[in-house]
Amino acid sequence: MSNIVRGLAGLSGLALSVFLMQTGEAAASEVRSVDENLLGESTLKQVTSVSQLSDVRPTDWAFQALQSLVERYGCIAGYPDRTYRGNRALTRYEFAAGLNACLDRVNELIAAATADLVKKEDLAALQKLQEEFAAELATLRGRVDSLEARTTTLEKQQFSTTTKLRGEVIFSGASVFGDERAGGGALSDNPTFSYRARLNFESSFTGKDQLRVRLQGRNVIPLSGSATGTNMTRLSYDGDSSGQVGVDDLYYRFPLGDNTRVWLIANAYGSENIANPLNPFLQSDGSGALSRFGRYSPIYRAVDGPGVALEHKFGNTATLSLAYRARNASSPEEKAGLFDGNHSALAQLILSPSRNLSVGLTYARAYYSGTAVDTTGSTGSAFAQRPFGNTATLTNSYGAIASFRVSPQFNISGWVGLTNAEAKAGVNRGADADIFNWSVALAFPDLGKKGNLGGIIVGMPPKATSNDVATREDRDTSLHLEALYRYQVSDKISITPGLIVILNPEHNRNNDTQYVGVVRTTFSF
Repeated sequence: MSNIVRGLAGLSGLALSVFLMQTGEAAASEVRSVDENLLGESTLKQVTSVSQLSDVRPTDWAFQALQSLVERYGCIAGYPDRTYRGNRALTRYEFAAGLNACLDRVNELIAAATADLVKKEDLAALQKLQEEFAAELATLRGRVDSLEARTTTLEKQQFSTTTKLRGEVIFSGASVFGDERAGGGALSDNPTFSYRARLNFESSFTGKDQLRVRLQGRNVIPLSGSATGTNMTRLSYDGDSSGQVGVDDLYYRFPLGDNTRVWLIANAYGSENIANPLNPFLQSDGSGALSRFGRYSPIYRAVDGPGVALEHKFGNTATLSLAYRARNASSPEEKAGLFDGNHSALAQLILSPSRNLSVGLTYARAYYSGTAVDTTGSTGSAFAQRPFGNTATLTNSYGAIASFRVSPQFNISGWVGLTNAEAKAGVNRGADADIFNWSVALAFPDLGKKGNLGGIIVGMPPKATSNDVATREDRDTSLHLEALYRYQVSDKISITPGLIVILNPEHNRNNDTQYVGVVRTTFSF
Protein backbone atom coordinates (compact mmCIF):
# COMPACT_ATOMS: atom_id res chain seq x y z
CA MET A 1 0.00 0.00 0.00
CA SER A 2 2.88 2.39 0.67
CA ASN A 3 3.93 1.75 -2.94
CA ILE A 4 0.50 3.00 -4.03
CA VAL A 5 0.98 6.27 -2.19
CA ARG A 6 4.51 6.71 -3.56
CA GLY A 7 3.44 5.73 -7.04
CA LEU A 8 0.57 8.19 -7.17
CA ALA A 9 3.14 10.91 -6.75
CA GLY A 10 4.59 9.68 -10.02
CA LEU A 11 1.33 10.62 -11.74
CA SER A 12 2.79 14.11 -12.14
CA GLY A 13 6.42 13.71 -11.28
CA LEU A 14 5.67 15.42 -7.92
CA ALA A 15 5.19 14.18 -4.39
CA LEU A 16 1.80 13.91 -2.70
CA SER A 17 2.58 17.24 -1.03
CA VAL A 18 1.83 18.92 -4.34
CA PHE A 19 -1.71 17.70 -4.15
CA LEU A 20 -2.07 18.87 -0.56
CA MET A 21 -0.70 22.28 -1.52
CA GLN A 22 -3.17 22.53 -4.39
CA THR A 23 -6.10 21.78 -2.12
CA GLY A 24 -4.87 24.45 0.28
CA GLU A 25 -4.92 27.21 -2.30
CA ALA A 26 -7.86 29.66 -2.16
CA ALA A 27 -9.73 26.96 -4.04
CA ALA A 28 -9.34 28.62 -7.40
CA SER A 29 -8.73 25.07 -8.61
CA GLU A 30 -11.97 24.05 -6.88
CA VAL A 31 -13.80 25.04 -10.00
CA ARG A 32 -10.98 24.48 -12.50
CA SER A 33 -11.97 22.56 -15.60
CA VAL A 34 -10.19 19.43 -16.70
CA ASP A 35 -6.66 20.26 -17.82
CA GLU A 36 -6.69 21.71 -21.32
CA ASN A 37 -3.73 19.55 -22.26
CA LEU A 38 -5.99 16.53 -21.98
CA LEU A 39 -8.64 17.95 -24.28
CA GLY A 40 -8.35 16.43 -27.68
CA GLU A 41 -6.19 13.50 -26.45
CA SER A 42 -7.23 9.99 -27.35
CA THR A 43 -8.20 7.54 -24.66
CA LEU A 44 -5.30 6.73 -22.30
CA LYS A 45 -4.09 3.16 -22.67
CA GLN A 46 -3.30 0.67 -19.90
CA VAL A 47 0.31 -0.52 -19.74
CA THR A 48 1.53 -3.79 -18.23
CA SER A 49 5.20 -2.93 -17.92
CA VAL A 50 6.95 0.27 -16.98
CA SER A 51 9.30 -0.24 -19.92
CA GLN A 52 6.38 0.49 -22.22
CA LEU A 53 6.53 4.15 -21.13
CA SER A 54 9.17 5.65 -23.42
CA ASP A 55 9.92 8.72 -21.27
CA VAL A 56 10.36 6.84 -17.95
CA ARG A 57 13.96 5.87 -17.13
CA PRO A 58 15.41 3.75 -14.31
CA THR A 59 17.20 6.86 -13.04
CA ASP A 60 13.95 8.76 -12.44
CA TRP A 61 13.26 9.35 -8.76
CA ALA A 62 9.78 7.79 -8.98
CA PHE A 63 10.80 4.83 -11.15
CA GLN A 64 10.35 2.12 -8.49
CA ALA A 65 7.01 3.50 -7.41
CA LEU A 66 5.75 3.56 -11.00
CA GLN A 67 7.08 0.06 -11.57
CA SER A 68 5.14 -1.18 -8.56
CA LEU A 69 1.92 0.54 -9.61
CA VAL A 70 2.18 -0.81 -13.16
CA GLU A 71 3.39 -4.37 -12.56
CA ARG A 72 2.00 -5.07 -9.08
CA TYR A 73 -1.32 -3.21 -9.05
CA GLY A 74 -1.96 -2.53 -12.76
CA CYS A 75 -3.45 0.93 -12.32
CA ILE A 76 -1.26 3.18 -14.47
CA ALA A 77 -2.19 4.30 -17.99
CA GLY A 78 -0.02 6.00 -20.60
CA TYR A 79 -0.78 8.38 -23.44
CA PRO A 80 -1.44 6.96 -26.93
CA ASP A 81 2.16 7.72 -27.93
CA ARG A 82 3.41 5.54 -25.04
CA THR A 83 4.60 8.49 -22.96
CA TYR A 84 3.90 9.14 -19.29
CA ARG A 85 4.73 12.89 -19.15
CA GLY A 86 5.71 12.77 -15.50
CA ASN A 87 6.94 16.38 -15.38
CA ARG A 88 3.63 17.87 -16.55
CA ALA A 89 1.55 19.74 -13.95
CA LEU A 90 -1.13 17.60 -12.31
CA THR A 91 -4.68 18.87 -11.89
CA ARG A 92 -6.88 17.78 -9.01
CA TYR A 93 -9.19 16.08 -11.48
CA GLU A 94 -6.33 13.93 -12.80
CA PHE A 95 -5.19 13.07 -9.30
CA ALA A 96 -8.70 12.03 -8.34
CA ALA A 97 -8.98 9.86 -11.45
CA GLY A 98 -5.62 8.17 -10.80
CA LEU A 99 -6.34 7.64 -7.12
CA ASN A 100 -9.76 6.19 -7.91
CA ALA A 101 -8.29 3.79 -10.45
CA CYS A 102 -5.76 2.47 -7.96
CA LEU A 103 -8.27 2.15 -5.15
CA ASP A 104 -10.63 0.29 -7.47
CA ARG A 105 -7.78 -2.07 -8.27
CA VAL A 106 -7.01 -2.56 -4.58
CA ASN A 107 -10.66 -3.37 -3.92
CA GLU A 108 -10.56 -5.93 -6.71
CA LEU A 109 -7.48 -7.54 -5.21
CA ILE A 110 -9.07 -7.64 -1.78
CA ALA A 111 -12.25 -9.13 -3.20
CA ALA A 112 -10.16 -11.77 -4.94
CA ALA A 113 -8.57 -12.64 -1.59
CA THR A 114 -5.10 -11.92 -2.87
CA ALA A 115 -3.94 -11.03 0.61
CA ASP A 116 -0.29 -11.44 -0.28
CA LEU A 117 -0.49 -8.25 -2.39
CA VAL A 118 -1.98 -6.09 0.37
CA LYS A 119 0.10 -6.50 3.50
CA LYS A 120 -0.91 -5.74 7.07
CA GLU A 121 1.99 -3.29 7.37
CA ASP A 122 0.70 -1.29 4.42
CA LEU A 123 -2.74 -0.95 5.98
CA ALA A 124 -1.17 0.13 9.27
CA ALA A 125 0.96 2.72 7.48
CA LEU A 126 -2.11 4.07 5.66
CA GLN A 127 -4.04 4.31 8.94
CA LYS A 128 -1.13 6.14 10.56
CA LEU A 129 -0.96 8.64 7.69
CA GLN A 130 -4.71 9.24 7.99
CA GLU A 131 -4.34 9.97 11.70
CA GLU A 132 -1.33 12.26 11.21
CA PHE A 133 -3.04 14.39 8.59
CA ALA A 134 -6.50 14.45 10.19
CA ALA A 135 -6.11 18.03 11.45
CA GLU A 136 -4.81 19.34 8.12
CA LEU A 137 -7.60 17.63 6.19
CA ALA A 138 -10.19 19.07 8.55
CA THR A 139 -8.72 22.56 8.10
CA LEU A 140 -8.78 22.20 4.31
CA ARG A 141 -12.35 20.96 4.42
CA GLY A 142 -13.35 23.98 6.50
CA ARG A 143 -11.64 26.39 4.12
CA VAL A 144 -13.36 24.87 1.12
CA ASP A 145 -16.75 24.96 2.86
CA SER A 146 -16.19 28.60 3.83
CA LEU A 147 -15.22 29.52 0.28
CA GLU A 148 -18.28 27.80 -1.13
CA ALA A 149 -20.51 29.74 1.28
CA ARG A 150 -18.87 33.07 0.41
CA THR A 151 -19.11 32.33 -3.31
CA THR A 152 -22.81 31.56 -2.96
CA THR A 153 -23.33 34.84 -1.08
CA LEU A 154 -21.49 36.82 -3.76
CA GLU A 155 -23.54 35.22 -6.51
CA LYS A 156 -26.77 36.14 -4.73
CA GLN A 157 -25.68 39.72 -3.95
CA GLN A 158 -23.93 40.47 -7.23
CA PHE A 159 -25.26 43.74 -8.61
CA SER A 160 -24.32 43.06 -12.23
CA THR A 161 -21.84 41.02 -14.24
CA THR A 162 -20.66 44.16 -16.04
CA THR A 163 -21.50 47.02 -13.65
CA LYS A 164 -20.06 47.96 -10.27
CA LEU A 165 -21.91 50.18 -7.85
CA ARG A 166 -19.86 52.62 -5.77
CA GLY A 167 -21.23 55.28 -3.51
CA GLU A 168 -20.14 58.17 -1.33
CA VAL A 169 -22.05 60.21 1.23
CA ILE A 170 -20.69 63.38 2.86
CA PHE A 171 -22.10 64.94 6.01
CA SER A 172 -20.68 68.40 6.54
CA GLY A 173 -20.75 70.75 9.48
CA ALA A 174 -19.39 74.23 8.75
CA SER A 175 -19.43 77.75 10.10
CA VAL A 176 -17.92 81.10 9.07
CA PHE A 177 -16.31 83.44 11.62
CA GLY A 178 -15.25 87.06 11.31
CA ASP A 179 -16.48 90.62 11.66
CA GLU A 180 -17.99 91.46 8.25
CA ARG A 181 -18.60 90.15 4.77
CA ALA A 182 -16.24 91.21 2.02
CA GLY A 183 -17.53 94.57 0.82
CA GLY A 184 -19.36 95.23 4.08
CA GLY A 185 -22.45 93.94 5.79
CA ALA A 186 -23.08 91.30 8.42
CA LEU A 187 -21.28 87.98 8.04
CA SER A 188 -23.60 84.96 7.98
CA ASP A 189 -22.02 83.05 10.83
CA ASN A 190 -24.83 80.56 11.42
CA PRO A 191 -23.48 76.99 11.74
CA THR A 192 -24.73 74.68 8.98
CA PHE A 193 -25.17 70.95 8.57
CA SER A 194 -25.55 69.58 5.05
CA TYR A 195 -25.01 66.49 2.91
CA ARG A 196 -23.97 65.29 -0.51
CA ALA A 197 -24.74 61.79 -1.82
CA ARG A 198 -23.36 60.12 -4.95
CA LEU A 199 -24.00 56.78 -6.64
CA ASN A 200 -21.54 55.71 -9.35
CA PHE A 201 -22.57 53.01 -11.81
CA GLU A 202 -19.34 51.92 -13.52
CA SER A 203 -19.62 49.41 -16.36
CA SER A 204 -16.94 47.63 -18.34
CA PHE A 205 -17.59 45.66 -21.50
CA THR A 206 -14.03 44.60 -22.37
CA GLY A 207 -12.31 44.76 -18.99
CA LYS A 208 -10.28 47.79 -20.08
CA ASP A 209 -12.99 50.34 -20.80
CA GLN A 210 -15.35 52.18 -18.45
CA LEU A 211 -18.81 53.69 -18.75
CA ARG A 212 -19.73 55.84 -15.77
CA VAL A 213 -23.17 57.16 -14.88
CA ARG A 214 -23.24 59.11 -11.63
CA LEU A 215 -26.31 60.25 -9.72
CA GLN A 216 -25.95 63.06 -7.22
CA GLY A 217 -28.05 64.96 -4.74
CA ARG A 218 -26.88 67.61 -2.25
CA ASN A 219 -27.90 70.64 -0.24
CA VAL A 220 -24.46 72.16 0.43
CA ILE A 221 -25.02 75.91 -0.03
CA PRO A 222 -21.82 77.68 -1.19
CA LEU A 223 -20.22 79.88 1.46
CA SER A 224 -20.05 82.92 -0.83
CA GLY A 225 -22.25 85.77 -2.02
CA SER A 226 -24.63 86.86 0.73
CA ALA A 227 -22.87 84.61 3.27
CA THR A 228 -19.27 85.90 2.99
CA GLY A 229 -19.16 88.25 0.00
CA THR A 230 -16.42 86.24 -1.73
CA ASN A 231 -15.87 82.95 -3.55
CA MET A 232 -12.59 82.45 -1.69
CA THR A 233 -14.43 80.72 1.19
CA ARG A 234 -16.16 78.08 -0.93
CA LEU A 235 -15.88 74.38 -0.01
CA SER A 236 -14.70 71.70 -2.41
CA TYR A 237 -18.02 69.81 -2.39
CA ASP A 238 -20.58 72.63 -2.41
CA GLY A 239 -22.86 73.54 -5.29
CA ASP A 240 -26.49 73.02 -6.23
CA SER A 241 -28.44 73.23 -2.99
CA SER A 242 -31.81 71.98 -4.24
CA GLY A 243 -31.29 68.44 -3.00
CA GLN A 244 -32.75 67.06 -6.23
CA VAL A 245 -31.10 63.98 -7.73
CA GLY A 246 -29.69 64.25 -11.23
CA VAL A 247 -27.07 62.77 -13.57
CA ASP A 248 -23.93 64.55 -12.42
CA ASP A 249 -21.31 62.61 -14.40
CA LEU A 250 -21.56 60.71 -17.68
CA TYR A 251 -18.64 59.56 -19.81
CA TYR A 252 -17.14 56.58 -21.65
CA ARG A 253 -13.41 55.82 -21.53
CA PHE A 254 -11.66 53.24 -23.69
CA PRO A 255 -8.09 52.32 -24.67
CA LEU A 256 -6.64 53.11 -28.07
CA GLY A 257 -3.61 50.86 -28.20
CA ASP A 258 -1.45 50.07 -25.20
CA ASN A 259 -0.47 53.63 -24.22
CA THR A 260 -3.47 55.78 -25.15
CA ARG A 261 -6.85 56.35 -23.49
CA VAL A 262 -9.79 58.25 -24.98
CA TRP A 263 -12.75 59.85 -23.19
CA LEU A 264 -16.13 60.69 -24.68
CA ILE A 265 -17.68 63.06 -22.16
CA ALA A 266 -21.36 63.90 -22.11
CA ASN A 267 -21.66 65.63 -18.76
CA ALA A 268 -19.44 66.98 -15.97
CA TYR A 269 -16.21 64.98 -15.41
CA GLY A 270 -13.58 67.52 -14.42
CA SER A 271 -10.52 68.00 -16.59
CA GLU A 272 -8.38 67.35 -13.51
CA ASN A 273 -9.24 63.68 -14.03
CA ILE A 274 -7.77 63.77 -17.54
CA ALA A 275 -4.74 66.00 -16.92
CA ASN A 276 -3.08 65.15 -13.59
CA PRO A 277 -2.74 68.29 -11.37
CA LEU A 278 0.03 66.61 -9.31
CA ASN A 279 -1.68 67.60 -6.08
CA PRO A 280 -1.88 65.11 -3.15
CA PHE A 281 -5.02 66.94 -2.00
CA LEU A 282 -6.85 66.33 -5.28
CA GLN A 283 -8.18 62.84 -4.60
CA SER A 284 -11.96 63.13 -4.39
CA ASP A 285 -13.57 66.21 -2.89
CA GLY A 286 -14.81 63.87 -0.20
CA SER A 287 -11.32 62.97 1.02
CA GLY A 288 -8.93 65.69 -0.21
CA ALA A 289 -8.76 69.43 0.39
CA LEU A 290 -11.69 71.07 2.15
CA SER A 291 -11.62 74.25 0.06
CA ARG A 292 -12.49 74.67 -3.60
CA PHE A 293 -9.27 76.56 -4.27
CA GLY A 294 -7.06 74.07 -2.40
CA ARG A 295 -7.87 71.03 -4.56
CA TYR A 296 -6.00 72.04 -7.71
CA SER A 297 -5.06 74.92 -10.00
CA PRO A 298 -8.00 76.95 -11.38
CA ILE A 299 -6.68 76.31 -14.91
CA TYR A 300 -8.45 72.92 -14.93
CA ARG A 301 -11.81 74.53 -14.12
CA ALA A 302 -11.58 76.58 -17.32
CA VAL A 303 -12.20 73.44 -19.39
CA ASP A 304 -15.55 71.72 -18.87
CA GLY A 305 -18.73 70.58 -20.58
CA PRO A 306 -19.34 67.81 -23.16
CA GLY A 307 -16.40 66.91 -25.35
CA VAL A 308 -13.55 64.53 -26.07
CA ALA A 309 -10.20 63.98 -24.38
CA LEU A 310 -7.08 61.89 -24.88
CA GLU A 311 -4.14 60.77 -22.74
CA HIS A 312 -0.97 59.24 -24.17
CA LYS A 313 1.93 57.84 -22.15
CA PHE A 314 5.49 57.88 -23.47
CA GLY A 315 6.83 55.07 -21.32
CA ASN A 316 6.98 55.88 -17.62
CA THR A 317 8.57 59.30 -17.95
CA ALA A 318 6.13 61.47 -19.91
CA THR A 319 2.36 61.86 -20.31
CA LEU A 320 0.53 64.06 -22.81
CA SER A 321 -3.10 65.05 -22.18
CA LEU A 322 -5.42 66.81 -24.64
CA ALA A 323 -9.05 67.87 -24.31
CA TYR A 324 -11.68 69.85 -26.23
CA ARG A 325 -15.00 70.67 -24.59
CA ALA A 326 -18.03 72.87 -25.24
CA ARG A 327 -20.45 73.94 -22.52
CA ASN A 328 -23.45 74.25 -24.86
CA ALA A 329 -22.46 71.62 -27.41
CA SER A 330 -26.05 70.45 -27.87
CA SER A 331 -27.39 73.86 -28.91
CA PRO A 332 -28.21 74.30 -32.65
CA GLU A 333 -28.53 78.08 -32.30
CA GLU A 334 -26.21 80.52 -34.07
CA LYS A 335 -23.08 81.41 -32.08
CA ALA A 336 -23.60 78.32 -29.96
CA GLY A 337 -23.07 74.59 -30.39
CA LEU A 338 -19.80 72.69 -30.49
CA PHE A 339 -17.44 75.35 -31.89
CA ASP A 340 -19.07 78.78 -31.90
CA GLY A 341 -20.37 78.95 -28.34
CA ASN A 342 -18.65 78.56 -24.98
CA HIS A 343 -15.81 76.20 -25.71
CA SER A 344 -12.38 75.37 -24.29
CA ALA A 345 -9.29 73.31 -25.00
CA LEU A 346 -6.46 72.02 -22.85
CA ALA A 347 -3.00 70.54 -23.41
CA GLN A 348 -0.65 69.30 -20.71
CA LEU A 349 2.72 67.57 -20.64
CA ILE A 350 3.89 65.82 -17.47
CA LEU A 351 7.53 64.74 -17.07
CA SER A 352 8.52 62.26 -14.35
CA PRO A 353 12.32 61.90 -14.27
CA SER A 354 12.01 59.75 -11.14
CA ARG A 355 9.25 58.08 -9.16
CA ASN A 356 9.48 60.83 -6.53
CA LEU A 357 9.50 63.89 -8.79
CA SER A 358 7.04 65.07 -11.44
CA VAL A 359 6.74 68.43 -13.20
CA GLY A 360 4.25 69.64 -15.77
CA LEU A 361 3.26 72.46 -18.10
CA THR A 362 -0.39 73.20 -18.88
CA TYR A 363 -2.09 75.41 -21.46
CA ALA A 364 -5.82 76.15 -21.66
CA ARG A 365 -7.80 78.33 -24.05
CA ALA A 366 -11.42 79.21 -23.33
CA TYR A 367 -14.16 81.40 -24.75
CA TYR A 368 -17.00 82.69 -22.55
CA SER A 369 -20.06 84.49 -23.85
CA GLY A 370 -22.04 87.05 -21.86
CA THR A 371 -23.08 86.04 -18.37
CA ALA A 372 -21.24 82.68 -18.61
CA VAL A 373 -17.88 84.35 -17.92
CA ASP A 374 -15.95 82.64 -15.09
CA THR A 375 -12.22 82.64 -15.76
CA THR A 376 -11.29 81.28 -12.30
CA GLY A 377 -13.81 78.51 -11.73
CA SER A 378 -15.28 80.58 -8.87
CA THR A 379 -12.12 80.46 -6.76
CA GLY A 380 -10.77 84.04 -6.91
CA SER A 381 -11.93 87.63 -6.67
CA ALA A 382 -14.89 89.05 -8.58
CA PHE A 383 -12.52 91.11 -10.76
CA ALA A 384 -10.50 87.97 -11.61
CA GLN A 385 -13.64 85.97 -12.32
CA ARG A 386 -15.12 88.61 -14.69
CA PRO A 387 -12.33 91.06 -15.59
CA PHE A 388 -14.62 92.98 -18.00
CA GLY A 389 -17.96 92.26 -16.39
CA ASN A 390 -20.63 90.23 -18.18
CA THR A 391 -19.17 90.52 -21.65
CA ALA A 392 -17.74 87.93 -24.04
CA THR A 393 -14.20 87.05 -22.98
CA LEU A 394 -11.38 84.96 -24.47
CA THR A 395 -8.69 83.59 -22.17
CA ASN A 396 -5.30 81.96 -22.65
CA SER A 397 -4.05 80.34 -19.45
CA TYR A 398 -0.57 79.01 -18.68
CA GLY A 399 0.30 76.84 -15.71
CA ALA A 400 3.31 75.09 -14.18
CA ILE A 401 2.90 72.32 -11.60
CA ALA A 402 5.31 70.17 -9.59
CA SER A 403 5.22 67.45 -6.94
CA PHE A 404 8.15 66.06 -4.96
CA ARG A 405 7.86 63.14 -2.55
CA VAL A 406 10.54 63.81 0.03
CA SER A 407 9.66 60.59 1.86
CA PRO A 408 6.68 58.23 2.07
CA GLN A 409 5.38 60.45 4.90
CA PHE A 410 6.04 63.87 3.38
CA ASN A 411 5.18 65.42 0.02
CA ILE A 412 5.52 68.99 -1.22
CA SER A 413 3.67 70.23 -4.30
CA GLY A 414 2.49 73.44 -5.87
CA TRP A 415 1.45 75.40 -8.89
CA VAL A 416 1.60 78.83 -10.49
CA GLY A 417 -0.89 80.08 -13.05
CA LEU A 418 -1.24 83.08 -15.32
CA THR A 419 -4.32 83.90 -17.39
CA ASN A 420 -4.45 86.56 -20.09
CA ALA A 421 -8.02 87.68 -20.75
CA GLU A 422 -9.29 89.72 -23.70
CA ALA A 423 -12.67 91.41 -24.01
CA LYS A 424 -14.35 90.31 -27.26
CA ALA A 425 -17.43 92.52 -27.16
CA GLY A 426 -18.99 95.60 -25.55
CA VAL A 427 -17.50 99.01 -24.78
CA ASN A 428 -14.29 97.38 -23.52
CA ARG A 429 -13.76 95.32 -26.66
CA GLY A 430 -10.02 94.67 -27.13
CA ALA A 431 -9.12 95.35 -23.47
CA ASP A 432 -6.62 93.00 -21.78
CA ALA A 433 -6.27 91.75 -18.22
CA ASP A 434 -3.78 89.48 -16.45
CA ILE A 435 -4.88 87.12 -13.68
CA PHE A 436 -2.34 85.42 -11.43
CA ASN A 437 -2.55 82.66 -8.79
CA TRP A 438 -0.25 80.27 -6.93
CA SER A 439 -0.27 77.64 -4.18
CA VAL A 440 2.09 75.46 -2.14
CA ALA A 441 0.85 72.32 -0.37
CA LEU A 442 2.54 70.21 2.30
CA ALA A 443 1.07 66.73 2.70
CA PHE A 444 1.75 64.21 5.46
CA PRO A 445 0.37 60.80 4.41
CA ASP A 446 -0.27 58.15 7.09
CA LEU A 447 0.14 60.74 9.84
CA GLY A 448 -0.56 58.90 13.09
CA LYS A 449 -2.13 55.94 11.31
CA LYS A 450 -2.11 54.30 7.91
CA GLY A 451 -4.66 56.01 5.65
CA ASN A 452 -4.66 59.30 7.54
CA LEU A 453 -3.64 62.55 5.86
CA GLY A 454 -2.44 65.79 7.36
CA GLY A 455 -2.02 68.88 5.26
CA ILE A 456 -1.22 72.57 5.05
CA ILE A 457 -2.10 74.66 1.98
CA VAL A 458 -0.89 78.22 1.42
CA GLY A 459 -1.70 80.19 -1.71
CA MET A 460 -3.01 83.26 -3.45
CA PRO A 461 -6.44 82.85 -5.08
CA PRO A 462 -6.77 84.28 -8.62
CA LYS A 463 -6.06 87.99 -8.65
CA ALA A 464 -6.50 90.55 -11.45
CA THR A 465 -2.95 91.92 -11.27
CA SER A 466 -3.47 94.26 -14.23
CA ASN A 467 -6.45 95.35 -16.30
CA ASP A 468 -6.96 97.93 -19.03
CA VAL A 469 -10.25 98.58 -17.25
CA ALA A 470 -8.57 100.13 -14.21
CA THR A 471 -11.65 100.01 -12.01
CA ARG A 472 -11.63 96.20 -12.19
CA GLU A 473 -8.06 95.63 -11.05
CA ASP A 474 -7.25 94.13 -7.61
CA ARG A 475 -5.04 96.52 -5.62
CA ASP A 476 -4.12 94.34 -2.64
CA THR A 477 -3.37 90.64 -2.07
CA SER A 478 -5.37 87.88 -0.39
CA LEU A 479 -3.79 84.80 1.14
CA HIS A 480 -5.45 81.42 1.48
CA LEU A 481 -4.37 79.38 4.53
CA GLU A 482 -5.78 75.92 5.10
CA ALA A 483 -5.01 73.16 7.61
CA LEU A 484 -6.74 69.79 7.66
CA TYR A 485 -6.39 66.35 9.15
CA ARG A 486 -8.22 63.38 7.68
CA TYR A 487 -8.65 60.59 10.20
CA GLN A 488 -9.43 57.23 8.64
CA VAL A 489 -11.84 55.55 11.04
CA SER A 490 -12.03 52.51 8.76
CA ASP A 491 -11.57 51.77 5.09
CA LYS A 492 -15.14 53.06 4.56
CA ILE A 493 -15.34 56.02 6.96
CA SER A 494 -13.18 59.12 7.39
CA ILE A 495 -13.55 62.30 9.45
CA THR A 496 -11.78 65.48 8.35
CA PRO A 497 -11.73 68.54 10.61
CA GLY A 498 -10.07 71.65 9.23
CA LEU A 499 -9.75 75.41 9.24
CA ILE A 500 -9.65 77.81 6.26
CA VAL A 501 -8.39 81.37 6.78
CA ILE A 502 -8.73 84.09 4.13
CA LEU A 503 -6.59 87.19 4.71
CA ASN A 504 -7.73 90.36 2.89
CA PRO A 505 -10.72 88.70 1.17
CA GLU A 506 -11.29 89.82 -2.45
CA HIS A 507 -7.68 91.11 -2.48
CA ASN A 508 -8.79 94.10 -0.45
CA ARG A 509 -7.06 94.97 2.82
CA ASN A 510 -10.15 96.86 3.96
CA ASN A 511 -12.01 93.55 4.26
CA ASP A 512 -11.75 91.69 7.56
CA THR A 513 -10.12 88.27 7.81
CA GLN A 514 -12.60 85.42 7.43
CA TYR A 515 -12.40 81.97 9.04
CA VAL A 516 -14.22 78.82 7.96
CA GLY A 517 -14.36 75.88 10.37
CA VAL A 518 -15.32 72.55 8.82
CA VAL A 519 -15.89 68.96 9.94
CA ARG A 520 -16.46 66.63 6.99
CA THR A 521 -17.49 63.01 7.52
CA THR A 522 -17.31 60.77 4.47
CA PHE A 523 -18.88 57.32 4.05
CA SER A 524 -17.88 55.28 1.00
CA PHE A 525 -19.09 51.90 -0.19
